[in-house]
Amino acid sequence: MKKVFLVILCFVFISANSQTADEIIQKYANAMGGLNAINAIKTAKMTGTFTIQGSDLPITTQIINGKAVRSDVELMGQTITSCYKDGKGWKINPFAGIATATDVTGVELMDFKNQSMLANQLMDYKARGHKVELLGQEDVDGVKTNKIKLTNKEDGKVTTYYINTADNMLIKYATTREMQGQEVQIENYFSDIKDLNGLRFSMTRTQKVNGEVTQIIKMTSVEWNVPIDEKIFDKN
Repeated sequence: MKKVFLVILCFVFISANSQTADEIIQKYANAMGGLNAINAIKTAKMTGTFTIQGSDLPITTQIINGKAVRSDVELMGQTITSCYKDGKGWKINPFAGIATATDVTGVELMDFKNQSMLANQLMDYKARGHKVELLGQEDVDGVKTNKIKLTNKEDGKVTTYYINTADNMLIKYATTREMQGQEVQIENYFSDIKDLNGLRFSMTRTQKVNGEVTQIIKMTSVEWNVPIDEKIFDKN
């Protein structure tokens, strides 16, 4: 009887640890409402607060799914704008000496492009031609996660995703980036999950650089399939 019990335990252990990266990603996509349902959304409008250096600033993000994104942050009567449409991006930041719409390139442009898609690059990695690899499991703040490495097809950039083994939700993703001549570790944490008309969305996103919180975005309103004037994405 003991031998039978041990065999059953071994079988359960093997089954629990024999998931592939594809199976985990599929469960994650399903937990968020389904990849097809997310890709079927035409537009999205999100409003909330952008917290940086102790200041809470109003932020509005508007998306044409897979095509364009624009974020506007209000500060001291002026607006910081980041925008992407059809492979091109631009920004305005009067506090950084960028008073008029200025083109963005490289990693920054890639970030803008990713933000234009409601399904992230892990969830939709096959269609985008990226590669994934399951790296085993790891605890994140006491939560057991499946750890998946994604290598971007376009620039070779590596991003590591941590998906909760209990509910298949994304806990965080981590990557590296060069800032002021130094390579830094960037982590983005996801929390406050809400059900929005059958889709699940993280209302709070916290970014850490080398372990220190640098910004927090808290959305108070998220709307799907709302009218958006495509002209707002054009560089003026």
